[in-house]
Amino acid sequence: MPFDFSVKWLLLVPVLLAQVASGDADFWDLPPIRYSDTKPNDSVTKLAAALASGEKKVEGKTGLERLRFVLKELDVPEESQILVFSKTSLQVALIQPKNPRALFFSNDAYVGYVPGGSIEVIVQDPVLGDIFYVIETEENGKLKVERDTSLCMSCHGTARTEGIPGVQVRSVFPNSEGHPLLAMGTSHVNHDTPLAERWGGYYVTGRSSQGHLGNRTFTEGADAQPKPSDLLDLRGVIDVSKYPRPTSDIVALMVLEHQCRMHNLLNAATLQYRRACFIGKTIDPEADPDQGSAGRVADGMAAKIVECLFYKDEAKPGDDLVGGEEFQKAFTARYPKTKAGDSLVEFHLYDRIFKNRCSYMVYSQAFRDLPPRVKQAVFAGMKAVISGEDSSFSYLKESERKRVDAILKETLDGW
Repeated sequence: MPFDFSVKWLLLVPVLLAQVASGDADFWDLPPIRYSDTKPNDSVTKLAAALASGEKKVEGKTGLERLRFVLKELDVPEESQILVFSKTSLQVALIQPKNPRALFFSNDAYVGYVPGGSIEVIVQDPVLGDIFYVIETEENGKLKVERDTSLCMSCHGTARTEGIPGVQVRSVFPNSEGHPLLAMGTSHVNHDTPLAERWGGYYVTGRSSQGHLGNRTFTEGADAQPKPSDLLDLRGVIDVSKYPRPTSDIVALMVLEHQCRMHNLLNAATLQYRRACFIGKTIDPEADPDQGSAGRVADGMAAKIVECLFYKDEAKPGDDLVGGEEFQKAFTARYPKTKAGDSLVEFHLYDRIFKNRCSYMVYSQAFRDLPPRVKQAVFAGMKAVISGEDSSFSYLKESERKRVDAILKETLDGW
């Protein structure tokens, strides 16, 4: 007997009433996700529990020493350091060109630190996606770890983060104090953003023949044209003793910009698919959500993920991009290689960032934890690209596609 349409609406009433009662609640705070109300099970939660029980002891007394302790515990490499001096994040009162905020990243965590302030962490949870924390030192010397579900969301839970709690990189025109001159514009940076629009408010060490907006402050009406840079390190520019490294590496910046977009897409696919399945089962408990809206969500998000995985529309970095060897060595050491020595993180640094254009984010927790229906659609899209069946990726020549396929076969579970 066909499922009665009126019964579907009766089943949907509790869902609609819950949404009305929640006012303007974001979808991730509604069932089944309940982002803000659900206890996470991520690496920061585990670290906090270990510190509280005495299983682990805080190492170091200074802010820098404690930053290094957190980086080590979360397995985030110091070499990934990037410095941003625009007042565009939580600790605006402390951030300025002489006291920039340091950022560090792995493929599952992001750590921020301002000398004289707190440590901020965004870390991947296997169920909820990105979770936001502030870590402060109490008077007794212990670390206080607090999750944030509201303040951070004003910037990290918008359309710029795929409509979920996520990460982003912005380029602005900062004045001499670090305040962004919003009348001059702002850019949300991904791997397809031209270099001429990147890195406003960031220090950039390394060499680029293409102009960019880094290493400078601006005044309205003055010259704001992008300029090339060749800054080896930041000695003499800031007090580098307050940071783990004296650099803000240009290659690390470009890697981070791709990764943030990739991370948001993966987590958005998971959360949106879970929500669509919940609504579909509420409307019709006997139906297969994958044959309805949930399946369409999976396929639509998979298409976006595949485009990002293969660096579609990647902005060319020019023919003279040089970054620090320390970041590249530390970064490449974290990812698998084939028996022949090929990997997805072999740097190219002219014409494109990587030699083999399939994102290393296939090794991330966010990718591993994709719902099976979403991952199935992603793998199908990837195989269509690798085989040459999808002609919209014609910039990937056959030799590169064969290398990528061989790398995935040896290093990626399920491929």
